[in-house]
Order: sequence, then C-alpha cells, then structure tokens
Amino acid sequence: MKGDKKVIAKLNEVLTSELTSINQYFLHARMYKNWGFGELNEKLYKKSIKDMKQADAIIERVLFLEGLPNLQALGKLYIGEDTVEMLKCDSRFQLEQIPLIKDAIQLCEEKQDYVSRDLLEDILEYEEEHLDWIETQEYQIDAMGIETYLLKQIEGDE
Repeated sequence: MKGDKKVIAKLNEVLTSELTSINQYFLHARMYKNWGFGELNEKLYKKSIKDMKQADAIIERVLFLEGLPNLQALGKLYIGEDTVEMLKCDSRFQLEQIPLIKDAIQLCEEKQDYVSRDLLEDILEYEEEHLDWIETQEYQIDAMGIETYLLKQIEGDE
C-alpha cells in the first residue's frame, strides 16, 4: 500500500527518536547496574527493550507503506554522570520526544492514516507514562534525599 510521503517522513523522525532512546536508556541502565542500583537498571533496561519493540513496529509500518525506514539517523544522546543528572537527561529527552509524536499523530489524522495514528498513540501513551515515572523519581529524591533514594534502589523497595 503506497503511503503518504509526509507520513512516511514523520514516521522516520519518530523512528530516529526511538533509536536514540534505545541507546540512551540502555547506557543509563548499564551505568546503574555497574553502580549496584538494580531497580533503576531493571526499569531502564526494560524501557530500552520496549523502545526497540516500538522501533520495530514503526519499521514494519514504514515498509508496509512502501517507504524506506531510516536506521542510519541517530539523535543526540543525553548522558548523565550521576543519578540526578541522568534523570534530568531522560526527562529532557522525553520532553523533546513527546511533542514529536503528537505532531506525527496530528499529521496521520490529517492524512487519514488511522493505523499509523493508532500505533503512534500507543507509543505516546507509553512515553507519557515513562515521563511521569521520571517525575516521580525526581520528587522522591527531593522528598527523601538522594542517599535514601539510592539506598531504596539497592534494596529493591518501591
């Protein structure tokens, strides 16, 4: 099925964002693992895997629309050097990614590509939930202090 060129281009922009996200969250996960923060490692490792599955779904959709998925592009990674900075970097990334997805949803709606729209809406829901999780972690750090927060990440307490 021949898809709209603008939709395919926008899907490729979202794909670039997802591919970037995979790398950022995977590296942050492994940094947490190296530091012994198992809960943070597990959460971000799962996020990177979810992003890989989302990228896969976008790739399949672009191919279905007879477009060429661009796997060569990668956005800027925001890598922190400590937990607080890493959360800020992840928040920054999410705050850039979410409007991109919303724009793509709007374009798909305008072009009456409802399947692509629905795919992107599912991705948007997950990304907004992850941003909420990041904001919760930042609140917990402010409320209990970084030392207590990190101790809870070692213990595995939620």
